[in-house]
Amino acid sequence: MNISYKRIQAIFLKDYKEFSRNYAISIILFFPILFALLYRSDDPTQTFMTAFVLNFSFAMLTSFVQACLIAEEKEKNTLRSLMMTPASIFDVLLGKSALVFVLSAFILAVTVYILGYTPDNYAVFIVAVILSIILYTALGTICGLFSKSVMEASLAVFPVLIIFTASQFGIMFEDRFPFLAILEYFPSAQLANLLDLMQTNYKLSDTFESLGIMLIWTIAVTIISVILYKKRLMD
Repeated sequence: MNISYKRIQAIFLKDYKEFSRNYAISIILFFPILFALLYRSDDPTQTFMTAFVLNFSFAMLTSFVQACLIAEEKEKNTLRSLMMTPASIFDVLLGKSALVFVLSAFILAVTVYILGYTPDNYAVFIVAVILSIILYTALGTICGLFSKSVMEASLAVFPVLIIFTASQFGIMFEDRFPFLAILEYFPSAQLANLLDLMQTNYKLSDTFESLGIMLIWTIAVTIISVILYKKRLMD
Protein backbone atom coordinates (compact mmCIF):
# COMPACT_ATOMS: atom_id res chain seq x y z
CA MET A 1 0.00 0.00 0.00
CA ASN A 2 1.78 3.13 -1.27
CA ILE A 3 0.63 6.44 0.16
CA SER A 4 2.10 9.67 -1.22
CA TYR A 5 1.86 12.75 0.99
CA LYS A 6 2.49 15.03 -2.01
CA ARG A 7 -0.41 13.52 -3.97
CA ILE A 8 -2.71 13.74 -0.97
CA GLN A 9 -1.70 17.39 -0.50
CA ALA A 10 -2.29 18.14 -4.19
CA ILE A 11 -5.79 16.64 -4.07
CA PHE A 12 -6.49 18.53 -0.83
CA LEU A 13 -5.46 21.87 -2.36
CA LYS A 14 -7.47 21.15 -5.53
CA ASP A 15 -10.60 20.42 -3.46
CA TYR A 16 -10.04 23.49 -1.32
CA LYS A 17 -9.93 25.76 -4.38
CA GLU A 18 -13.07 24.20 -5.84
CA PHE A 19 -14.88 24.30 -2.50
CA SER A 20 -14.03 27.96 -1.89
CA ARG A 21 -15.53 28.86 -5.28
CA ASN A 22 -18.73 26.87 -4.75
CA TYR A 23 -20.86 29.04 -2.48
CA ALA A 24 -23.84 26.67 -2.70
CA ILE A 25 -21.82 24.03 -0.85
CA SER A 26 -19.68 26.24 1.37
CA ILE A 27 -22.77 27.92 2.89
CA ILE A 28 -23.47 24.57 4.62
CA LEU A 29 -20.64 25.43 7.02
CA PHE A 30 -22.92 27.90 8.76
CA PHE A 31 -25.75 25.44 9.50
CA PRO A 32 -24.12 23.75 12.54
CA ILE A 33 -23.25 27.16 13.98
CA LEU A 34 -26.82 28.35 13.44
CA PHE A 35 -28.21 25.26 15.20
CA ALA A 36 -25.74 25.76 18.05
CA LEU A 37 -27.00 29.32 18.53
CA LEU A 38 -30.61 28.10 18.50
CA TYR A 39 -30.12 25.24 20.96
CA ARG A 40 -27.45 26.59 23.28
CA SER A 41 -28.23 26.15 26.98
CA ASP A 42 -26.91 27.59 30.21
CA ASP A 43 -27.16 24.14 31.77
CA PRO A 44 -24.01 22.13 30.88
CA THR A 45 -25.74 18.88 31.90
CA GLN A 46 -28.28 19.15 29.06
CA THR A 47 -26.36 16.84 26.78
CA PHE A 48 -29.31 15.64 24.68
CA MET A 49 -29.46 18.74 22.47
CA THR A 50 -25.67 18.89 22.35
CA ALA A 51 -25.63 15.36 20.94
CA PHE A 52 -28.42 16.27 18.51
CA VAL A 53 -26.54 19.29 17.16
CA LEU A 54 -23.34 17.24 16.82
CA ASN A 55 -25.13 14.38 15.02
CA PHE A 56 -26.91 16.84 12.76
CA SER A 57 -23.59 18.52 11.98
CA PHE A 58 -21.91 15.22 11.10
CA ALA A 59 -24.67 14.39 8.62
CA MET A 60 -25.40 17.86 7.24
CA LEU A 61 -21.81 19.08 7.07
CA THR A 62 -19.43 16.13 6.90
CA SER A 63 -21.49 13.73 4.77
CA PHE A 64 -23.06 16.45 2.62
CA VAL A 65 -19.82 18.21 1.69
CA GLN A 66 -18.00 14.93 1.02
CA ALA A 67 -20.83 13.64 -1.17
CA CYS A 68 -20.95 16.88 -3.15
CA LEU A 69 -17.18 16.95 -3.68
CA ILE A 70 -17.24 13.38 -5.03
CA ALA A 71 -20.34 14.02 -7.14
CA GLU A 72 -18.87 17.23 -8.55
CA GLU A 73 -15.86 15.26 -9.78
CA LYS A 74 -18.22 12.78 -11.46
CA GLU A 75 -20.33 15.56 -12.95
CA LYS A 76 -17.24 17.11 -14.52
CA ASN A 77 -15.96 13.66 -15.58
CA THR A 78 -12.76 14.30 -13.64
CA LEU A 79 -13.18 11.51 -11.06
CA ARG A 80 -12.35 8.83 -13.60
CA SER A 81 -9.31 10.83 -14.72
CA LEU A 82 -8.24 11.06 -11.10
CA MET A 83 -8.67 7.31 -10.76
CA MET A 84 -6.37 6.75 -13.72
CA THR A 85 -3.50 8.85 -12.34
CA PRO A 86 -0.54 7.28 -10.50
CA ALA A 87 -2.30 8.21 -7.25
CA SER A 88 -3.37 5.11 -5.35
CA ILE A 89 -6.89 4.49 -4.07
CA PHE A 90 -5.82 5.58 -0.62
CA ASP A 91 -4.14 8.73 -1.97
CA VAL A 92 -7.40 9.75 -3.64
CA LEU A 93 -9.69 8.85 -0.74
CA LEU A 94 -7.42 10.41 1.89
CA GLY A 95 -6.89 13.50 -0.23
CA LYS A 96 -10.59 13.98 -0.88
CA SER A 97 -11.43 13.32 2.78
CA ALA A 98 -8.76 15.60 4.25
CA LEU A 99 -10.58 18.86 3.45
CA VAL A 100 -13.84 17.58 4.92
CA PHE A 101 -12.04 16.37 8.04
CA VAL A 102 -10.37 19.75 8.63
CA LEU A 103 -13.58 21.70 7.97
CA SER A 104 -15.64 19.40 10.20
CA ALA A 105 -13.13 19.53 13.07
CA PHE A 106 -12.97 23.33 12.97
CA ILE A 107 -16.73 23.93 12.67
CA LEU A 108 -17.51 21.35 15.36
CA ALA A 109 -15.01 23.00 17.71
CA VAL A 110 -16.80 26.33 17.19
CA THR A 111 -20.18 24.62 17.61
CA VAL A 112 -19.21 22.96 20.89
CA TYR A 113 -17.87 26.29 22.18
CA ILE A 114 -21.12 28.07 21.31
CA LEU A 115 -23.17 25.31 22.94
CA GLY A 116 -21.12 25.79 26.10
CA TYR A 117 -20.45 22.08 26.42
CA THR A 118 -17.34 21.07 28.35
CA PRO A 119 -16.58 17.33 28.21
CA ASP A 120 -15.48 15.70 31.43
CA ASN A 121 -12.88 13.69 29.52
CA TYR A 122 -11.46 15.50 26.50
CA ALA A 123 -9.60 12.42 25.24
CA VAL A 124 -12.77 10.29 25.09
CA PHE A 125 -14.74 13.13 23.51
CA ILE A 126 -12.09 13.80 20.86
CA VAL A 127 -11.84 10.09 19.99
CA ALA A 128 -15.63 9.92 19.60
CA VAL A 129 -15.66 13.00 17.37
CA ILE A 130 -12.79 11.72 15.20
CA LEU A 131 -14.52 8.35 14.74
CA SER A 132 -17.74 10.15 13.83
CA ILE A 133 -16.04 12.41 11.29
CA ILE A 134 -14.39 9.42 9.59
CA LEU A 135 -17.67 7.48 9.63
CA TYR A 136 -19.77 10.28 8.15
CA THR A 137 -17.06 11.08 5.60
CA ALA A 138 -17.25 7.45 4.44
CA LEU A 139 -21.05 7.70 4.27
CA GLY A 140 -20.70 10.86 2.21
CA THR A 141 -18.25 9.10 -0.11
CA ILE A 142 -20.78 6.31 -0.69
CA CYS A 143 -23.55 8.84 -1.41
CA GLY A 144 -21.26 10.70 -3.82
CA LEU A 145 -20.26 7.54 -5.68
CA PHE A 146 -23.92 6.71 -6.33
CA SER A 147 -24.73 10.24 -7.51
CA LYS A 148 -24.27 11.61 -11.01
CA SER A 149 -24.48 15.27 -10.02
CA VAL A 150 -24.20 17.60 -7.03
CA MET A 151 -28.01 17.88 -6.97
CA GLU A 152 -28.37 14.10 -6.72
CA ALA A 153 -25.72 14.00 -3.99
CA SER A 154 -27.55 16.61 -1.92
CA LEU A 155 -30.68 14.42 -2.08
CA ALA A 156 -28.78 11.20 -1.45
CA VAL A 157 -27.49 12.55 1.87
CA PHE A 158 -30.99 13.09 3.27
CA PRO A 159 -31.49 9.41 4.25
CA VAL A 160 -28.24 9.64 6.21
CA LEU A 161 -29.46 12.83 7.87
CA ILE A 162 -32.85 11.39 8.75
CA ILE A 163 -31.83 7.87 9.82
CA PHE A 164 -28.77 8.73 11.87
CA THR A 165 -30.13 11.90 13.44
CA ALA A 166 -33.60 10.45 14.14
CA SER A 167 -32.18 7.37 15.89
CA GLN A 168 -31.43 9.50 18.92
CA PHE A 169 -35.14 10.43 19.14
CA GLY A 170 -36.50 7.03 18.11
CA ILE A 171 -35.11 5.42 21.24
CA MET A 172 -37.61 7.44 23.28
CA PHE A 173 -40.42 5.29 21.85
CA GLU A 174 -38.69 1.97 22.57
CA ASP A 175 -41.24 1.07 25.27
CA ARG A 176 -44.14 1.32 22.80
CA PHE A 177 -42.25 -0.09 19.83
CA PRO A 178 -39.69 -2.68 21.03
CA PHE A 179 -38.14 -3.06 17.58
CA LEU A 180 -36.74 0.47 17.95
CA ALA A 181 -34.26 -0.96 20.45
CA ILE A 182 -31.97 -1.59 17.48
CA LEU A 183 -31.47 2.18 17.22
CA GLU A 184 -29.47 1.97 20.43
CA TYR A 185 -26.61 0.51 18.38
CA PHE A 186 -26.49 3.40 15.91
CA PRO A 187 -23.39 5.58 16.25
CA SER A 188 -25.47 8.72 16.76
CA ALA A 189 -27.25 7.09 19.72
CA GLN A 190 -23.93 5.90 21.12
CA LEU A 191 -22.54 9.43 20.95
CA ALA A 192 -25.56 10.67 22.91
CA ASN A 193 -25.07 7.88 25.46
CA LEU A 194 -21.41 8.80 25.76
CA LEU A 195 -22.18 12.46 26.49
CA ASP A 196 -24.77 11.41 29.09
CA LEU A 197 -22.33 8.98 30.67
CA MET A 198 -19.68 11.64 31.08
CA GLN A 199 -22.10 13.61 33.29
CA THR A 200 -22.18 10.79 35.85
CA ASN A 201 -19.71 9.13 38.20
CA TYR A 202 -18.27 6.84 35.56
CA LYS A 203 -15.08 4.89 35.03
CA LEU A 204 -13.04 5.13 31.86
CA SER A 205 -13.86 1.50 31.08
CA ASP A 206 -17.57 2.43 30.98
CA THR A 207 -16.92 4.38 27.77
CA PHE A 208 -15.37 1.44 25.93
CA GLU A 209 -18.69 -0.09 24.81
CA SER A 210 -19.91 3.08 23.10
CA LEU A 211 -16.51 3.79 21.56
CA GLY A 212 -16.25 0.15 20.46
CA ILE A 213 -19.62 0.25 18.67
CA MET A 214 -18.68 3.53 16.99
CA LEU A 215 -15.34 2.03 15.94
CA ILE A 216 -17.05 -1.02 14.39
CA TRP A 217 -19.40 1.25 12.43
CA THR A 218 -16.48 3.38 11.26
CA ILE A 219 -14.37 0.44 10.10
CA ALA A 220 -17.31 -1.30 8.38
CA VAL A 221 -18.55 1.77 6.49
CA THR A 222 -15.02 2.82 5.52
CA ILE A 223 -14.33 -0.65 4.08
CA ILE A 224 -17.60 -0.50 2.13
CA SER A 225 -16.67 2.92 0.71
CA VAL A 226 -13.26 1.61 -0.43
CA ILE A 227 -14.87 -1.45 -2.04
CA LEU A 228 -17.41 0.72 -3.87
CA TYR A 229 -14.65 3.05 -5.03
CA LYS A 230 -12.71 0.09 -6.42
CA LYS A 231 -15.88 -1.13 -8.14
CA ARG A 232 -16.37 2.27 -9.76
CA LEU A 233 -12.74 2.10 -10.88
CA MET A 234 -13.41 -1.19 -12.64
CA ASP A 235 -16.68 -0.06 -14.31
